[in-house]
Amino acid sequence: MTKRAVVTGASSGIGAASVRALRKSGWDVVAVARREEKLAELARETGAVVMAADITDAAAVERLARDVLAGGGVDALVNVAGGAFGVDTIADAQFADWEKMYNVNVLGTLRMIRAFLPALRENGEGSVLLLTSTAGLVAYEGGGGYVAAKFAEHSMANTLRLEEAEHNVRVIEIAPGLVHTEEFSLNRLDGDRAAAEDIYAGVEKPLLAEDIADVVAYSLNLPHHVNLDQIVIRPVAQAAAHKLIRSAR
Repeated sequence: MTKRAVVTGASSGIGAASVRALRKSGWDVVAVARREEKLAELARETGAVVMAADITDAAAVERLARDVLAGGGVDALVNVAGGAFGVDTIADAQFADWEKMYNVNVLGTLRMIRAFLPALRENGEGSVLLLTSTAGLVAYEGGGGYVAAKFAEHSMANTLRLEEAEHNVRVIEIAPGLVHTEEFSLNRLDGDRAAAEDIYAGVEKPLLAEDIADVVAYSLNLPHHVNLDQIVIRPVAQAAAHKLIRSAR
């Protein structure tokens, strides 16, 4: 029987790539994001069902869950929606940036899990996948708000795994390092394209969205009794959070 997944953050980057990878491996996919025009393009390309919703809006998430579940059960919830905003130090932290990061990365993920967890339990072999970040494992200067949000999401994955094992719900965490996607750094740096590109300058082979999406699909396509609790993915050039090999610029 064909399996069905709900993927958030599906309008671009790792979310869109995950929709493509899951569709390629035979899944029915409900792709969720705010930007309807991007979703429409993805639907035409992949055949995924698309639903526009803002996961920071509790009422919108409730409507989304109602509409999705009216069309049948779900086998997996793939939480990709997130983002970083600003690179200020803690001393200069902008509360608005921190609130945005917590609302989408932490509370948005929580809203989605709460909305779909009953259906995943009912499934008998449901999966919840959280896309976190190596930022949630190792702190770095100028990353305070994003580090805090991703550490919270990492902790959520660990807690959920403990709480839902008795319901046979598999909880997977994928924590990427440096991934070159078009919008992530642009959003973080308020649209400064030169500064965004400088993050990847000299890194010959950073990870791409498709690299992470392949692992998303792989982890969900494993037999359900196999749980990849935590998957840390970095490019070879990024030996650790503090060690990144760059060629001459």
